[in-house]
Amino acid sequence: MSMKPLCLLAVLPFTVSLPAHAQAGETARVPVVDVRVLMVAAIDSPSGSALGVLTNKDAENITRHFKASGPILIDVTTVKRYAQAGCSRLKVSFRQEGVQVPGQAPGQPHTVDFGINYCRDGQPPRSLS
Repeated sequence: MSMKPLCLLAVLPFTVSLPAHAQAGETARVPVVDVRVLMVAAIDSPSGSALGVLTNKDAENITRHFKASGPILIDVTTVKRYAQAGCSRLKVSFRQEGVQVPGQAPGQPHTVDFGINYCRDGQPPRSLS
């Protein structure tokens, strides 16, 4: 089953998150309109990670809706590489600074993490070994 970018973004408004600026020594963030680009980059990376900034219309709408003070940052890290070539267990983190959520102090950092089994072709692995 392939992952649609809007499916991920539909969950994002309820859990968006953290700092707007990369920390010292952190690899430069790549602007992306689709998180799958970073997921494949993490699978292909020797370090198992990829960093990006979401730059599509949905990111603008989410930022405006939550009156956030920073961009939506995405960190993808490889948790496990599967035997099937080009397939891994990934941790995907969306972070944004200064998010205003009803019932919480204004301008708080927020983060959303999830795990996914993913292959370069957009499909889940045939086996988890």
